[in-house]
Amino acid sequence: MIDMLQKVKNSAKKVATLKGGIKDKILLEMADNLENRTDLIIKENQKDLEYAKNANLNSALVDRLLLNETRIKAMANALREIASLKNPVGRILEGWEVQNGLRIEKTAIPIGVIGIIYESRPNVTSDAAALCFKSGNACILKGGKEAENSNRIIAEVLQEVLEKNSLPKEIISLLPDYSREGVAKLIKMDKYVDLIIPRGGEGLVRYVSENATVPVVKHDKGLCHTYIHKDADIDKAVNIAINAKVQRPGVCNAMETLIIDEAISTIILPVLKDEFDKAHTELRGDEFASEMLEIKKATDEDWNTEYLANILSIKVVKNINEAIEHIQKYGSGHSEAIITENYTASEKFLNEIDAACVYVNASTRFTDGAEFGFGAEVGISTNKLHARGPMGINDLTTYKFKIYGEGQIR
Repeated sequence: MIDMLQKVKNSAKKVATLKGGIKDKILLEMADNLENRTDLIIKENQKDLEYAKNANLNSALVDRLLLNETRIKAMANALREIASLKNPVGRILEGWEVQNGLRIEKTAIPIGVIGIIYESRPNVTSDAAALCFKSGNACILKGGKEAENSNRIIAEVLQEVLEKNSLPKEIISLLPDYSREGVAKLIKMDKYVDLIIPRGGEGLVRYVSENATVPVVKHDKGLCHTYIHKDADIDKAVNIAINAKVQRPGVCNAMETLIIDEAISTIILPVLKDEFDKAHTELRGDEFASEMLEIKKATDEDWNTEYLANILSIKVVKNINEAIEHIQKYGSGHSEAIITENYTASEKFLNEIDAACVYVNASTRFTDGAEFGFGAEVGISTNKLHARGPMGINDLTTYKFKIYGEGQIR
């Protein structure tokens, strides 16, 4: 591993100095190569799907694992979108002149070597590699065992383009050791790795956060809530709640708990029940909701659970203060939403909820780098330092101070 990491570190110096136009040209070539190798990628992905079937992985994981022509085209288009973004390296974040005439510029630079640990979704391989490349970083990617063949072929397709452009293939590297021991070694290699980004299950994120000596920006669980305030537009609230839960239940920005004001609960709950029944959503409710809708009673464990499945907990509250209190107690700091036509209530919610993304009258499903206009994302950070929310290319840079003098001495 040391030999591999040294090569990656050396390659980081090469990519850090590439001009923006060259990086964009290479990213477009990578996108084309992904599409040209669609049949080969699907063939390798089938091996992983077979492994998933034999391992009895749940349907949400299998859905994340699946690659088809449409998804590969989407991966290629994500690279094209990243290529179209402004070069994040070299941006002057601030500039000023001090009293003695020194001119100081705070300038964006690459972080260096970024290790990204993730599970199931092979499209993360191309997204993460492209974001790191665009921001002038080398990357070490560690996908899950279940996607080993898919990740390998995607990385090889991208590496082909690097080598064709006389660049070291190590700019985009896969960690060769898929074991837990491999991860344990990587997250302590602070001599070679500058940042670790874990995105996956709660256990993985906790393990990396507790054991790494390399700085960590964590992609923690998405225990997201939607709160329907008493002054909500009912039709709007129903549409948003259905979308937030059922459009794609197995992702981190899907709603896991629906909170409803008591004042409108008897009006909206039966409507919601009908719509969720159509979507085959398993409902669990607090004492009031479970009795009214004749559904399973929610436990404290339900309020704490990121289901990543078509299951939803429902809580009825007296007012906005009780809703905020529940979210602050159980939320993971990912994405929270209020549905209301009351400006004062919406501002209170926006200001008091401590989460990376807080919505008014919109689905939490929009917490996504592409939806925010960042192109693809490398993860959704629930950290407060140094990045928070969807992490795009600007979040994969740090900065240094450039100081211009004319002979000044102190």
